[in-house]
Amino acid sequence: MNQKLVMVIDSAKCIDCKGCVAACKQANGVGRGVWRNWIKEAVPPVLADGRLGRGHFQPGACMHCDEPSCVGACPTGATYKSVDGSVVIDPKLCIGCGNCIKACPYGARFRDPVKRIADKCNYCPERRAAGLPPACVDTCPTKARVFGDMNDPDSEVSGLLRANQGKVVRIVAKGHDTKPNMYYIASTAPDGWAVKPVDPLSFDALSGLIGPAVKAAVGLSGLGVLAMLGRQLLVSARGEGKDAGPGAGPGAGKEDRHG
Repeated sequence: MNQKLVMVIDSAKCIDCKGCVAACKQANGVGRGVWRNWIKEAVPPVLADGRLGRGHFQPGACMHCDEPSCVGACPTGATYKSVDGSVVIDPKLCIGCGNCIKACPYGARFRDPVKRIADKCNYCPERRAAGLPPACVDTCPTKARVFGDMNDPDSEVSGLLRANQGKVVRIVAKGHDTKPNMYYIASTAPDGWAVKPVDPLSFDALSGLIGPAVKAAVGLSGLGVLAMLGRQLLVSARGEGKDAGPGAGPGAGKEDRHG
């Protein structure tokens, strides 16, 4: 059975220390001004007696959806759903067009300011290969984040989901359920912040536009080459006509400095 890697979060345990955000940037070399994960804050309500009610902090990142809108938006196949359940970006195929960034309802993607290609949470594959959990999970002091294989009945995430059956919530974009794989225990806030994904041109439509454009470009290039060749032949013919008179030869046209 294939793995299904998911994140289970008890956001009531989050203290907004930002340790997960800092650890992610350090482990993955994330540039300045961009983040692979975040913590959203629900502003505490003002109670009738003037006191502030209880606030809430909500950790988040790429949801590694089962039906990711970013995959369909990618024209090169750089973004795809892996057999382990994660959504992956192949940097060798990404052209930095930004389609996937607009298509994500969670704002989980960004363009790397240095590499100029799409980036996001990838569950720290280098750490996992070394037997370590993702950096955000490892560094959390309250263990608000739990990561593992949902298809493994003995995993911690499976145990948490069973124990909280019927009380687990997900952040779902209005009118477009991408089936996110980030599960919040009991409740979480803020809610309703996910936006409807922007649907760029489909790959088929994009291919239909690119095909004629490429053919036109090739045709124009061919005409350019023919024009240059014709010009060179014309210049060559004129040069031969000038050199055909008396004295034409290897030394013709040179000044005699011995006279």
